[in-house]
This record gives sequence, C-alpha cells and structure tokens, in this order.
Amino acid sequence: MIAPTKYPVQRRTAGDNVWLSRAGDDARAALASLGARTLNYEVLDSEAAVGRAMLAELEMAAAEKDGELTIILLGGRGAQAMHRLLGQLAETNQADQLLNRLNVFTQDALAPMRMENSFSFVRDFERLLGEDFFRKVKSFTSMRTDTNDLEAGLIDYLESLSAHGEIDLLFLGLGPEAGGASHLAYIKPASGAGATDLAGVIPVSSSILEHHITKFKAGGSAVSAADEAECRQATHILTLGPAAFLRAGRIVQSIVDADTAPAKRASFQRLIETEIDDDIETRQRQLDENPGLWIRLHPNVRSLILPNVLA
Repeated sequence: MIAPTKYPVQRRTAGDNVWLSRAGDDARAALASLGARTLNYEVLDSEAAVGRAMLAELEMAAAEKDGELTIILLGGRGAQAMHRLLGQLAETNQADQLLNRLNVFTQDALAPMRMENSFSFVRDFERLLGEDFFRKVKSFTSMRTDTNDLEAGLIDYLESLSAHGEIDLLFLGLGPEAGGASHLAYIKPASGAGATDLAGVIPVSSSILEHHITKFKAGGSAVSAADEAECRQATHILTLGPAAFLRAGRIVQSIVDADTAPAKRASFQRLIETEIDDDIETRQRQLDENPGLWIRLHPNVRSLILPNVLA
C-alpha cells in the first residue's frame, strides 16, 4: 500500500508499470461482471460533423442532469473540431450556463515534461478552446507532468476526480499499435492494466511517442524543435485506467485521423471483429494484448468515425 491519503489507493506493479486502484477492489470479480458488447459505430461525412455530434452529446448530458457536470477531454486530433466549437461558443454568452457547470479533466500525458511544452495536451486545449473557455468553466484539472514524484501527482489528480463524483461524459479516441492492436488513452499493450485500475504510470513506448508527436504536428499545433526534443526525452506515460472508463456514465469515441495515422484502419477492424471470451483469464489476456477492447465492456458507448477508417 502507498502512504494513506484522503483517497485510499492500492498500488500494484505489472513489470515496470504502476497501476493505482481503490483499496479493496477485486479486479477479477469486476472483470467477470462485465458483459462484452458489439461496437455499433456511426460513419459521419466530415470531421466537422463529428465535432458537432460530440458537442451535441455534451449538451444532452447537461440537459439530463442538474448541477455540475464532470467530463474528460480527449487530446490530439479526435476532438479538435468540438474544441473549436466550444471555443467559439465561449467567446459569446450563448453557452455560459453549460460552461459554468463543467468540471473538466484531462485523461493522459507524457512525463516528465514542462507543462508549458507545446506537445502537452494542455497547451493544445488552450489553443483550441481559448481563454474564455477556461475562465468560464467551473474547474479544470490536468495531470501534472513537471513533478519529481509522478505517482503522488497522479494520486492528487484521482482525489480531485473522485471529489466530483461520477464521470458524466468521457471522450475517447483510438490509438494504433503493432499487429492491429490499439490503445485507449495511453494504456499500451502488455502494460498489465486491470478492470479496477483507475490510473497508471507506465514506461513510454517508441510507437506511442511517435504517434503523439505526429498527431500534434498533423493537428496544426505550433511546435518548436526544443519542445520536440524535450518531448522525445519523456520516459513515462500518465494515463487513466480501465476502471475510470468503465465507471463513466457515457463514452463518446471519435476516430477522424486515419489519413495521417493509417494504422488505425487495421486497429479499428480488429476492435470491432474480435470475439471477447467469457473465460476470465482469456479475456484478461485479450485486453492486455489489445487495450482498445476495454471500450466494448461499457454499456453506453457512441463511436463516431469517418469513412476513411473503413477504407
């Protein structure tokens, strides 16, 4: 166990990976309780249409609940169209009643790295969402990447997330991995993530590092050679774990960048075609080999893709 905090956390290692869960949670029982589902995806005609659909999901979540709303933002290309729309709305007073209710959290990060680095998701959020958005939302919490104790910083993040109750809406993408595998947030294959793991600190892989840098450049971020050099020195990934996804009220997935990340086509096909086994040991092995499959264990998912994902 780690030192006691307001938020009781169990620390577990899987090789060089560190996973954090609520103390006392039973990973095997949690996995056994989950039913596998078909991923019913929708093909939209443009990235702008995906952005509008994601914004509509946020508006619907706000309409269905009184009071504060807790959401997890998606970094990189997948949600940029929605972020631009939110940024435009924040410049007016049209959506103030919605924005003022939002507790906004990030879902992953490369570390160690200065928070000011242009390859940080936070900088990309600032660029697209704008100052007015951050001024109007109720709170914004990101994973700390500039601390000497990454685990302690991640526990602080989990404490803040827990204080806001259930995640109402979680935006996710899909990252490509070798052999048609995939990652969600930054849970990479063979990292040992389990059904009760809320967050993890895992060594960065060369494939994820290249994917991160490529998608930032393709998405139009203004980046410098010095920032890229620092980003390439990152040694670990901070990421939400499967338990955070599974406990979200609703997941909205978006995949819009198959042209710049063509490996996503094979990853998506494997995601929708894999038969998830009922045997718990076999199921855990499938999920560890292909973490993208975790999304198919959630009962309330909307997956939005472009035609080029199926090309």
